[in-house]
Amino acid sequence: MKKSVFYFPLLLLTLIYSCTRSSSDNSSNDEESTQEAGNSSLPVGDNSQTSLDWPGTYFGVLPCASCEGIENWVTLNADGTFELKTNYLGLNDAREEIFTGTFEWDPTGSMVQLTGLIGNAPGKYKVGENRIWHLDQDGNRIEGDLAEFYILQKQ
Repeated sequence: MKKSVFYFPLLLLTLIYSCTRSSSDNSSNDEESTQEAGNSSLPVGDNSQTSLDWPGTYFGVLPCASCEGIENWVTLNADGTFELKTNYLGLNDAREEIFTGTFEWDPTGSMVQLTGLIGNAPGKYKVGENRIWHLDQDGNRIEGDLAEFYILQKQ
């Protein structure tokens, strides 16, 4: 009887040590998977940047106060570059503006910020499955009656 009393605490300590060791091994594996990605700033887990087929061209006609609408083609490339084409309908249909530059992902991996635009254009887009949402200056989705017109569909 005394021998079983001695083995129980030893078994309990072995079990606790195994569980503690296993969880610390998992955390080091998470760090390794982040480092293997080549960039420690990449978000880990499922998000738009890592889980969606986001490179491509998106199109939509944004509302315009002084024209019939603004045609927008946004091309996001896998190398972090973009091309933005705009055309103000009803003003000068033959005039197309083209902007190029780079973009950066936000820390959550769900939004991109285009750099190299002129004026006060926010250049912020939330990336979703086969669509992007044109965002306001603060990076918020536009709401209200015209909200659906701020969604650009992948072509």
